[in-house]
Amino acid sequence: MAGILHRTIGGALVRLASQGSKHSLIRCLSTTPPQRQDFGSLPSLDNPRVLITGALGQLGQGLAKVLRNKYGRDNVIMSDIIKPPKHILQSGPYYFADVLDFKNLQQLIVNERIDWLVHFSALLSAVGEQDVPLAIKVNIQGLHNVMELAKMYQLRIFCPSTIGAFGPESPRNPTPDVTIQRPRTIYGVSKVHAELLGEYYHHRFGVDFRSLRLPGVISGDTTPGGGTTDYAVQIFDEALTSGSFKCYLKPDTMLPMIYIDDCLRGVVEMLEVPQEKLALRTYNIAAVSFTPEELATELRKVVPQLDVIYEPDSRQDIADSWPQRFDDSGARTDWGWTHHYDLDALISVMLEVVGQRLGVSTRTKATANKTR
Repeated sequence: MAGILHRTIGGALVRLASQGSKHSLIRCLSTTPPQRQDFGSLPSLDNPRVLITGALGQLGQGLAKVLRNKYGRDNVIMSDIIKPPKHILQSGPYYFADVLDFKNLQQLIVNERIDWLVHFSALLSAVGEQDVPLAIKVNIQGLHNVMELAKMYQLRIFCPSTIGAFGPESPRNPTPDVTIQRPRTIYGVSKVHAELLGEYYHHRFGVDFRSLRLPGVISGDTTPGGGTTDYAVQIFDEALTSGSFKCYLKPDTMLPMIYIDDCLRGVVEMLEVPQEKLALRTYNIAAVSFTPEELATELRKVVPQLDVIYEPDSRQDIADSWPQRFDDSGARTDWGWTHHYDLDALISVMLEVVGQRLGVSTRTKATANKTR
């Protein structure tokens, strides 16, 4: 593979491997969790055998760690088409698996006796708009493969959806579980297709399909890649280094966000909840919505001299078509979803994690700013 491009949008990391003029992708969603959350408090089940596609994305890595702690190291199989780093190979089973190769996936599912399939492989918004035919292959053909395998082998299948599954005609504040969607990106179109196909396979064939529409996922463990919601990570980096941040969204652009620990816990809970509690196959989950200016105002309580300049770019159009707030009352009522991180808690943990990654003490930085 000649190169790897990293793109982040909606809190999700994409790895696009390219070889000459041909692209093979597989990619995934955002962020390795600092181990602060007590995932062990969730109800225990008989240990399922779990396969995660697109597992080298950071949400995949974080989920694998949580599920291995819960169900055992060898019961959670990570897969992707990228050569894994050494620490991944040492952490548990890993296999090459291309979601476009039906027989390869089928062999892996049969040989590893898979019970649950977590399908994270997808080409996300920014990269998908650059190569729509490839996005259709990965996001739609790949989905068809895993859905058919879930039907053949009676798998429980989880496929995440996104705030990008909504469009300008959708109600934005709040956005309910069931409403008009009509997204304007191929990624969003493919996710609506996944939601509807999963619901069809459930009603037609009895497939145990489950999905969550995820807000922007916030984590401080990696450098942000410039996606639509990534300003909410990047601002911490700049606040603790240069003290100046150029924001590509307008100051009053409200978007729903969720901290990585809440996101992972929500996915695990959705995987584990008994089917009889699910009135829907796809649910919104939410934690906190805020604007860039609201976030900057709270950050200035720690870094008083933080200077934010607003220069909206093409990502503003994407943000303007997305929900401002998710109505997640369905998830809260049906299976007891609740978030743990509000804005204050998110800022506190992000300052800690980003400060550790950058080697910067937030206390020192705040003191230095106050003396300028």
